[in-house]
Amino acid sequence: MLSPFEIIETVNMIEKEHLDIRTVTMGISLRDCADSDSVKSCEKVYDKITSRAKDLVKTCEGIERELGIPIINKRIAVTPISLVAESGDTDDYFIYADALERAARETGVNFIGGFSALVHKGYTDGDKRLIAALPRALSGTERVCASVNIATTKAGINMDAVRQMGDIIKETAYLTRERDSIGCAKLVVFSNCVEDNPFMAGAFHGTGEGECVINVGVSGPGVVKNALAEVRGADFGTVAETIKRTAFKITRMGQLVAMEASKRLGVPFGIVDLSLAPTPQVGDSVAYILEEMGVSSCGAHGTTAALALLNDAVKKGGVMASSYVGGLSGAFIPVSEDAGMIKAVENGSLGIDKLEAMTAVCSVGLDMIAVSGDTPAETIAAIIADEAAIGVINSKTTAVRIIPVHGKTVGERAEFGGLLGWAPIMPVNKFSSAGFIARGGRIPAPLQSLRN
Repeated sequence: MLSPFEIIETVNMIEKEHLDIRTVTMGISLRDCADSDSVKSCEKVYDKITSRAKDLVKTCEGIERELGIPIINKRIAVTPISLVAESGDTDDYFIYADALERAARETGVNFIGGFSALVHKGYTDGDKRLIAALPRALSGTERVCASVNIATTKAGINMDAVRQMGDIIKETAYLTRERDSIGCAKLVVFSNCVEDNPFMAGAFHGTGEGECVINVGVSGPGVVKNALAEVRGADFGTVAETIKRTAFKITRMGQLVAMEASKRLGVPFGIVDLSLAPTPQVGDSVAYILEEMGVSSCGAHGTTAALALLNDAVKKGGVMASSYVGGLSGAFIPVSEDAGMIKAVENGSLGIDKLEAMTAVCSVGLDMIAVSGDTPAETIAAIIADEAAIGVINSKTTAVRIIPVHGKTVGERAEFGGLLGWAPIMPVNKFSSAGFIARGGRIPAPLQSLRN
């Protein structure tokens, strides 16, 4: 039973501190939709998604009204399409992207993830066809999100895939040039991807998952920031304890919504992902949490240590609140979606090199970073390789979501709209990485991969 104080506290978190359920994501297995006739396979994909998820949006809206808890996004994640489409008779996988788009529109979700391939150790023919279809799929749809896993600690880094993704990102940027290359905002390149991530653009329904599942992503950077304001000047032990207690409360709310959605939809509950995911709203920023700890501007020396403390304390608080904390769970640092990050880039305290260092201790990687449209594909590939190396060596998930904004350069800004926000165009290292990327092959797995 909740006490009156706890009820008032939760109401304040929602109304004044931007606490919300960032996403309720239904994971759906499409493994039984494979067919030698690709057109029939796409029909199966559409029919299964629209059947399973027909009540998802309506159910979430009902929970919002009854509990008074905002649920910002309702989404779907599906089995990586490269696995589903591979047995079909088409070489053009855009028809699968179109089926996903139509299903997303019919069910009313704002994004559907899983136009994906897992190529960390090599390509199958289906993987090659899916990756080749990415630029058209991302430019020709509004709601379809894609991801490619190019590295794992166990397999090393597929540098052929890294090189190709540099080219794919550039082509996608060009095809969506009229909208500040927004197609790239729907594409994530992963190292050590997870199978139960509810957040877009990287969500997909892993092969180890069941037939259908409900995963919930919770967020509340503003809540954490305000909690730390109450202990301003205290030592780091107190800071960590304050974050843990706050994360516990946030996770409990997420579990409540997840269990209720699971019961009403008749779908098993999977995980709660407690990730501090910022929005462009002032006060809903991870950067401001770090600054509340005493860093004068995000990116100054001490930022990485502050972020490490935050990420660890969030995880500890989350696992005390639920036995099923999963996904990415920690802190996200997407530049375009965080008012504090944008401000730090504009005032010169935060650059890509510092962001890369921060990804070693946060829950994902280089996220929603806009760079000049004339950035070479090899440079983008090298940024992906660096980020993958951090993930592989540290046995953690890392990712890159980078937007080379066609026709724009440093000093200008890209407008994406909605939760994606806007971003200043950031400079990259001017020296070439072409010779490195041209080598190809696979960077071997590190020694720590040998754990058996």
